[in-house]
Amino acid sequence: MAQFDRDVAVTGLGLVTPAGADEHSFWEGLCAGVSTARRCEELAGLPVDFGCPVDGIDLDGAVGGRSVWRMARFVKMALVAARRAVADAGLSPERWDGDRVAVVLGVGVGGVSVLVDNVRRLDDGGADAVSPLLVPMMMPNAAAGEVAIALRAHGPSLAPATACASGSTAVALARDLLLDDRCDVVVAGGAEAVLTPLVVSAFAGMGALSLRTGDPAGASRPFAADRDGFVIGEGAAVLVLERRADALARGGRPRALLAGAGSTTDAHHPTAPDPDGGGARKAVEAALREAGWAAREVDHINAHGTSTQLNDAMETELISGLFPHRPSVTAPKGVLGHTLAASGAIEAAATVLTLEHGLVPPIANLGSLPDGFDLDCVVKEPRIQHVERALSHSFGFGGHNVVLAFERVEPVGPPPADPGVLAVA
Repeated sequence: MAQFDRDVAVTGLGLVTPAGADEHSFWEGLCAGVSTARRCEELAGLPVDFGCPVDGIDLDGAVGGRSVWRMARFVKMALVAARRAVADAGLSPERWDGDRVAVVLGVGVGGVSVLVDNVRRLDDGGADAVSPLLVPMMMPNAAAGEVAIALRAHGPSLAPATACASGSTAVALARDLLLDDRCDVVVAGGAEAVLTPLVVSAFAGMGALSLRTGDPAGASRPFAADRDGFVIGEGAAVLVLERRADALARGGRPRALLAGAGSTTDAHHPTAPDPDGGGARKAVEAALREAGWAAREVDHINAHGTSTQLNDAMETELISGLFPHRPSVTAPKGVLGHTLAASGAIEAAATVLTLEHGLVPPIANLGSLPDGFDLDCVVKEPRIQHVERALSHSFGFGGHNVVLAFERVEPVGPPPADPGVLAVA
């Protein structure tokens, strides 16, 4: 293959997030830099009673059809995002060769709310009260399976589970499938919906969540000196990826190139990152190597930035050590909360939009960096910046590190929709 043929392009985006349930509202909300966290009725009475839910969309109506009753919430969000991404790419399941279409959707937990409901049914009514649909609704691969059914995709269908790196793992696997010529189109991303008393109590019990119950909107503050934990969110994002040559040949519009990806494992601790960041550094170096970039060529970093003490300290050392030229840094979790398995895919989409629009969203709630944190964080308002090359970091429980390298492409065909914030100075 010629080098041009090995270029992998992002040709479609679909998003369902706490900041907005479509690309336009998501980008506008992200660039506004205001947290979406609020108290949640279903969490009332818990030590942590707030999160970042997806509002403003009727998921059942958006999915449509009779099959919606068999889907857990995370599956519905994944399906809506996938359909929108495919439409954005200018593709149609009625016209493509389904044998050459793959689906890769990362999910960390699956339908936990369905599981909890059926545990109650078992306790109250015995075995006969348990739904026969429990297994297909709760299994993590349900999203990949339902999306493949809806899109008539008969190629590989995968559901990588690398905790909070799952969405990025899916995008990295998509690149591998295309470069191995195992398919021509990959629908890739992540979905998660675990804003439930059980999961929130578990994260709170392990000390991972912010305890700012008096100020939910100010709780998620990546890289801030007074950060005290993450805020749990939910959502889904899907990217359509193709070889650039194929996309151009069919009249498609490459929105960015996925130039490289790096994946490593800390092998250090089940939940804590390796404090010296060795595994994360190797993932960055692998992504740069695949992309053929020097570190100094990176203009922007979409950080994992969870608002926890350990992650943000490790990531700061990573960025300042590898990139002394101080590329701009943003961290969407300040606005969106931590959407867990969906976060890597959502942040990959945000990175593509930064490349397209020349605009870096600000980090919500970041006032001052701790002493010794040498980062060029974008704060308070979006920064107009021409970005040619950007990295998106994802780090997950289990020591999973995934870094995606995205490169700007000159627009081909109609420009993207006006994000509504380009006039911000």
